[in-house]
Parts: sequence; C-alpha cells; structure tokens
Amino acid sequence: MAKDSSVQNLTLNNGVQMPALGLGVFQTPPDETRAAVTSALELGYRHVDTAAAYGNEREVGQAIHDSGIARDELFIETKVWISDYGYDETLHAFDKSAGKLGVDQLDLLILHQALPSDFDRTLAAYRALETLLADGKVRAIGVSNFMVDHLRDLLAATTVVPAVNQLEIHPYFQQREVQVLDREHGIVNQAWSPIGGITFYRDSGHTSALEDPVIGEIARSHGKSPAQVMLRWGLQYGRSVIPKSTKPERIAENLDVFDFELTADELAAIDALETGKRGGPEPEDITLTTFGMPIPEA
Repeated sequence: MAKDSSVQNLTLNNGVQMPALGLGVFQTPPDETRAAVTSALELGYRHVDTAAAYGNEREVGQAIHDSGIARDELFIETKVWISDYGYDETLHAFDKSAGKLGVDQLDLLILHQALPSDFDRTLAAYRALETLLADGKVRAIGVSNFMVDHLRDLLAATTVVPAVNQLEIHPYFQQREVQVLDREHGIVNQAWSPIGGITFYRDSGHTSALEDPVIGEIARSHGKSPAQVMLRWGLQYGRSVIPKSTKPERIAENLDVFDFELTADELAAIDALETGKRGGPEPEDITLTTFGMPIPEA
C-alpha cells in the first residue's frame, strides 16, 4: 500500500490492511496541516489519522487530493467527537467528515472517547458505525481511549468487534491491562503520542521520554534517534503508531524505523520505564458538559 515497500502493514480483524505507521495531526493547526500531510505523502506515508475535533479534516483532504495518489493506495482514519454521538447524529458525523476529507469512503472511523457519563449514547454511536460498515461507507470501525470496563460493556452490547483501540501509549504510560484485553479480542492497539510528546515529571527532573537516558543509550547503540527507538518499540509489539510532526525532517525520521530491530533486553528496558502517569485527560472525566463542542457542518 505504501510507496516505501519497507513500511509494514497490519491486518485488522476483518482482513483490512492498515499501514502500521501513519501521520497524526492532533494539535496541528489547520494552516500547517496541509503542508505536513503533503510532506508525509511525498515521503511515502500512506496512512493519515485525523479527527472531527481537530478541526483540520478539510486540510487533510486538500493535501490528499493535491497529491494525485490513487485513493486505494491511501488509508484515511478519522474520529467522531462525543457531541455527535447518538445513532442518527453519528451517521451524520460520517457525512460531515467524509465531505471535509473529500472522499466517499473512510478506511477507519472510530469513536473518539467512551463518554461514560452517557454510555447508552456511546452505544448508539457505535451501532451507527456498524451500519456504516455494513453499507460499505467505511472499511473498518473502532474506538479510542476505551478502558477495560468501557470495552467490555461495548462488546457485550454490540455485534462488530472494534478493529482498533487508539490509546495513549508510550514508554512512560503503557496501559498494559487495556492492551491485553484488546489483543484477546483481536483489536489492534494504536498508539497516540507514541514518542511521549506530552511532558512528564520523572524522578527528580522535568523531562520527556525523548530525553530519557535509557532510551538515549539504546538510540546511540543503533545510530537512531530516541523518537525512532520509541516508534520501533511500539511496532515490535504489534502496535500501530501515529506520530505527529509538522517538520519535514522529523516526518522523514519517523518513517525511517523499519531497518533495525531492538533486542529483547532493550524492549524490556523500555518496558521498565512505566510511570503510571497519564498525559491526556482521564477517560472517566469525559462529559458533554466539560468536553462537548459543536462540530461544524463544513
């Protein structure tokens, strides 16, 4: 699927092929998104992850259109925001996202949060995804930031097992219990913030995973950057990774992770960096009152 044949694909639980590494555009301003996606596509990326709540779907779509790359060579993923949950509302959310992206079919459509304060509405939204899948408007469906209880409740009440659960996963926060449950059901763990882009207090210093000495030592031994080591760590565990960058040199660097392999000891050393500190919002705290926002029609 990707121009660079070294980029590996993951097979989702319904047989759809998804490039294991893609470009994320979370917190990328609309005026920078088009250039970032253009650079990524020129370098060989064929998987782009966006979301209705990011406010940059239109710019992603413009870059894809201008690239001239055949639609069937691309994997386009986006997310429905909680404000558009509900059966009919989510069907319409697809129309809004597809329209902004300029496509008739999405490769992966997922629910952005679990909305535990109104889980019936979450279930209705997921049933809309099931309908979109059955109608061929999406090739795969999934969820994001679903914890163990959310996932179990979803599986008990719906028919289609999610293909993907997009989670905050990086060396400092690994969500192992959720990952195990996902794997038991054939759900791909997809890491947002896979290089620990969120800054943490660690030990006595204020640092990020990019500055971690353990990761730095492993990076030097392979002639790679800390970011490349963290991406490789995720890929070797069978995860999908969607690093975000707007700099062409970083976008290129993040793609160059398929020509080396971490040893079992190196994987274990990175595993041991777990802090238990979440960088993003607590999934249980997501409510329409605190996080709801209208998603524009166009």
